[in-house]
Amino acid sequence: MMAFKGHQFETKRNLLIWQWWYAIILVLLIDTVAVQYIDDIQLNVMEFSKLLAAGSLSFLVVGIVALLVPWRAAIGLKQPFRPVLDGETETIDPVLEPRGFMGGWFQGGLLEAYMFVSAILLAIHSSALLFAENRQQASYVLAITTLSWTLLATIVLRRALRNNEEAKRIAVENDLKVSDEISYSDDEQHAQLLVDDASGLRGRPDQIVIIDGEFIPVEQKTGKIPKRPHDSHRLQVLAYARLVEVTTGRTPPYALLRYGHDNLHQLPWDEQAKEELDLQIHAVQQAMALGGAVRNHERPGKCQHCSRRHACTDPLA
Repeated sequence: MMAFKGHQFETKRNLLIWQWWYAIILVLLIDTVAVQYIDDIQLNVMEFSKLLAAGSLSFLVVGIVALLVPWRAAIGLKQPFRPVLDGETETIDPVLEPRGFMGGWFQGGLLEAYMFVSAILLAIHSSALLFAENRQQASYVLAITTLSWTLLATIVLRRALRNNEEAKRIAVENDLKVSDEISYSDDEQHAQLLVDDASGLRGRPDQIVIIDGEFIPVEQKTGKIPKRPHDSHRLQVLAYARLVEVTTGRTPPYALLRYGHDNLHQLPWDEQAKEELDLQIHAVQQAMALGGAVRNHERPGKCQHCSRRHACTDPLA
């Protein structure tokens, strides 16, 4: 699952970088055509250059003022411009404007950065129009630069497609969609223990997958595949559904129990399942109050593979 999550992350990141670079390619292409034919449209190049310089200065001044003054608080802004993700992984860690950023004195975010970048771009174009006397040579340099950026963008896109194919392969092996998000995985380092203080439940599901915007707990079982889910396994997955509900504040519609690669069971997390889980929790609490549970089977094989055999007072093996 960590491999799936890694390939999924790399795909998103490379596609985002490709989108940025493709935007640069479009700008370079427009500049190439503009420099080549600007003299043919009878445009006053000097006046247009001054107009670009004035725009650059305006963006620069507004950006500096926005950087120095806490204007977000002044206009009563309660939420940052960046939308809050719904459990999804941030593609690239935000540097200019972390989540929840609301600005302040001498603090700038994305809007200020956009203003400064716009000022730089307008200044570059203004200078290019003034000092690029040989239009044909300038357009040739821009064309070569455009082709170079296109080649680099193609490499990034190929990298994204390769990661996407790996994510698809892992998704098929685990009955997932490439678009599904792995919000939690027990094979991650320092995976958080989920706790329900009201019932005393605690545990770590193998994964918590985001499917259609819902947090779905997934439990993977190895070994012999039964004809139908064991009651103990089913209750374990329902307990994870309760833990997810308590931890996230959102009720998952179901939980997933998997045996091997091809045997997947969808267990509804409805009122009936909640009542069944509550009854079993009450039975466990009652047994603990009475001094412990007693063996309720005559299967030596089950005793032999029991994880609690070392503490059992009545083993069969």
